Amino acid sequence: MSENKNISIKDVAKHANVSTATVSHVINGTRFVSEDTKQKVMRAMDELNYRVNVVARSLRSRKSYVIAFLAPILASETSNHFFMSVAAGIQSVLKQNQYHLMLSDSHEEEEFEKEEIRMLGSQMIDGLIMAPSSRETDYEQLFGDYPVVYVDRVPNNSDRDSVVVDNRSVSKDAVEMLIRRGHKRIAYLSGPNTLTTTEERFAGYLEALSEAGLAEDKELVCTGEVSLDSGYKLTESLLAHKPTAIFATDNVMAMGAMMYMQENQIKVPDQVAVVAYDEFQWTRVTTPPLTVIEQPAFDLGVKAAEVMLERIDNADAPLSQHRLSGKLIVRQSC
Repeated sequence: MSENKNISIKDVAKHANVSTATVSHVINGTRFVSEDTKQKVMRAMDELNYRVNVVARSLRSRKSYVIAFLAPILASETSNHFFMSVAAGIQSVLKQNQYHLMLSDSHEEEEFEKEEIRMLGSQMIDGLIMAPSSRETDYEQLFGDYPVVYVDRVPNNSDRDSVVVDNRSVSKDAVEMLIRRGHKRIAYLSGPNTLTTTEERFAGYLEALSEAGLAEDKELVCTGEVSLDSGYKLTESLLAHKPTAIFATDNVMAMGAMMYMQENQIKVPDQVAVVAYDEFQWTRVTTPPLTVIEQPAFDLGVKAAEVMLERIDNADAPLSQHRLSGKLIVRQSC
């Protein structure tokens, strides 16, 4: 069972001062073991350099102990940091429970995503955590006989477990903050309204305007391709309608907006205030530092992994839906 042929399960049990049966239950997840005992066994395994033979274990249990994570990871996008942080959160939980993570990229393209789902199904995975690239796709016809947890986004008519950010509430908070600071012409800069994330952010924007007695001005709403160049050009179009603030729902587009204003000597926040998703290192070093909405990416991954393992343990448990809170970080751009 071990890569180190000199170390056996009996050695681990002796080192941890527990029975061999307890070590087996920790490795295979076949019976409840207290968290203290589990940590004691895992420390013993680490200290003895004991490694579980996953192939042998999967043959005994008909489990692979592999969870796949499928998300859009685009080489040109700084938003990769978000999904890699989600992956790190997933990995932190899986590692504690003797599971392994398989990372896969959907390229944010529906057909490529379908091929990846089919490929993952052929790998005998125990579960799939995914950030879907489309709201309209009928994913159920693609999934195999394994549990699925949606993270960050959910498709239409989903009856799967999900873990997302409460985008509507934190977006509303951000726009309300701009309104309290005297802004009435607040522009909305976003990617296409094709995902639940962007839909909720727009809903929060509209709700804040409505409750403040401000009507939506369609000239101040700009959506387009998610890219730096798109953010740059759309900001140029928006500024023709004289907004006093911009709410950008994507960090790449926000970068384009800041670039346009800096190149054209438009003072932030004196002439135009800016609030954007998400928190990245570059947002702290712009002139001025950017006010942002920070999403709990790592925590999303942690919760998604916990929900997945709970679903594996209890396939008949009620549907689990979780909404985590984002955080508004106010800096000098508004």
